Amino acid sequence: MKRSLTLSLLLGITIFAADYSSVIEVPDASKIIQKDLLPPLGVNKMPKECVTNDLKAIARGSYMFHNLNGGNAKGSAPEGLSKKLPNGKDKQYGNCVACHNIEGAIGGGNIGPDLTNYTEIFVKTGVRDTEYVYQKIADPRIDNPHTNMTVNLTTKLFNEKEICEITSYILSTK
Repeated sequence: MKRSLTLSLLLGITIFAADYSSVIEVPDASKIIQKDLLPPLGVNKMPKECVTNDLKAIARGSYMFHNLNGGNAKGSAPEGLSKKLPNGKDKQYGNCVACHNIEGAIGGGNIGPDLTNYTEIFVKTGVRDTEYVYQKIADPRIDNPHTNMTVNLTTKLFNEKEICEITSYILSTK
């Protein structure tokens, strides 16, 4: 019994101590890190006629603000917005409500600033303007290089039109 136990232990140690380096994948981490780095900060000029009172554009902005991705998005996408990309993958939305509260939000977050009555509190008082809102959504690093907010236009998560629609939603009367 002692002998078989000793042999079992020795065999176990031999297997444990074997050189597995040839079967362990060791990726080049520098390439992975380079791929994951954010592009340089870009100052993004808001397009003319960006902010609109068009209810369809505001509905699209609201949908992107309140949903994470097309596969799990609540309800039907509003006219002019698809839950899928042309390649068939789910469209990623902003899920801004995870961090920000806004009028009518269900489960509005409290990590980012509250955007309730944004136009009344910030724009009409001259503290912020529509260009600031657009830029902050496009690339929030403009005034905080260490932000945790998603970088949207620079990374192509959203295009200019989509950022205009989200901006229009935030600035709209709810």
